[in-house]
Amino acid sequence: MEVQETRVQTDRVLTIPNILSMARLVGVPLFLWLILRPVFGGPESDGWALLVLALSGISDYLDGKLARRWNQISSLGRLLDPAADRLYILSTLVGLTWREILPLWLTLALVARELMLLVAVGVLRRHGYPPPQVNFLGKAATFNLMYAFPLLLLSTGSGWLETLAAIFGWAFAGWGTTLYWWAGILYVVQVRRLVKADVEAE
Repeated sequence: MEVQETRVQTDRVLTIPNILSMARLVGVPLFLWLILRPVFGGPESDGWALLVLALSGISDYLDGKLARRWNQISSLGRLLDPAADRLYILSTLVGLTWREILPLWLTLALVARELMLLVAVGVLRRHGYPPPQVNFLGKAATFNLMYAFPLLLLSTGSGWLETLAAIFGWAFAGWGTTLYWWAGILYVVQVRRLVKADVEAE
């Protein structure tokens, strides 16, 4: 995470990057419904859930790239992009934990990190700083987790492909969780320094 503010290049709402981010947000409840259908007696729809997750990953890459290339970085886009990332992670955690594919301790570790960041964001706002921006470390953490979750969903069978998916899925989950916490701790350290500088300047 970075505290500095990204330069807003447009005030338009209906830009291509923003529409992609909105589509990702619409896909969150669809993904959660697809992944939880077997829990409520419906047919298994893991293939469709994986497709929605894959399309989300593609749009996540495209919205930021197009915003920079077409000079369409906007205040709305700065809010939509990280919001969509967090909601997909949260919905995937809920779905996979409910289906007992993810252990509860891993889910709690990732949720605890998000709660820590919410507190830090609140401290930032009280001191007049803008919302945080996702840096390379945070993006790398999200990238690893977004690879881990579909692989773990694929690992529920008993064939060689499922075994391979489990190995790589847990590897990505371990790296992603470690990077997720690392990025969060670095962000909290930055917030602490800013708050301390403000207090000393008063």
